Amino acid sequence: MTYPADFRYTKDHEWIKVEGGVGTIGLTDHAQHELGDIVLVDLPKVGTSLAAQQTLGTVESVKAVSEIFSPVSGEVTEVNEAVGSAPEKVNQDPHGDGWLLKLRLANPAEVDGLMNADQYTDYIQQKAG
Repeated sequence: MTYPADFRYTKDHEWIKVEGGVGTIGLTDHAQHELGDIVLVDLPKVGTSLAAQQTLGTVESVKAVSEIFSPVSGEVTEVNEAVGSAPEKVNQDPHGDGWLLKLRLANPAEVDGLMNADQYTDYIQQKAG
């Protein structure tokens, strides 16, 4: 798996792509693969304020229920309603149509503390090894 170079990644396997002060957040391909078939995604409402590393919702798969953490601080501006009605989108296209929410960044510098694609790939390989 090649991870998009314009995304940043967390050790909890979330990604964020920042465009114009708004970050789109999702689960990485590695996360969806580890979880298995996703059957439910529970996300916050638009207007919710989140702190970095705060739980933003949960994802339920056939294996387990897992918390999803916000990579950065900000306010939820949009939620991907499609994954609410079709959670399998997270499995099918985790870095595209399976995005979870959009967040207006409170502190854009927080993104600099996240891993780039190469660092994230190395992190996964180390964990697997």
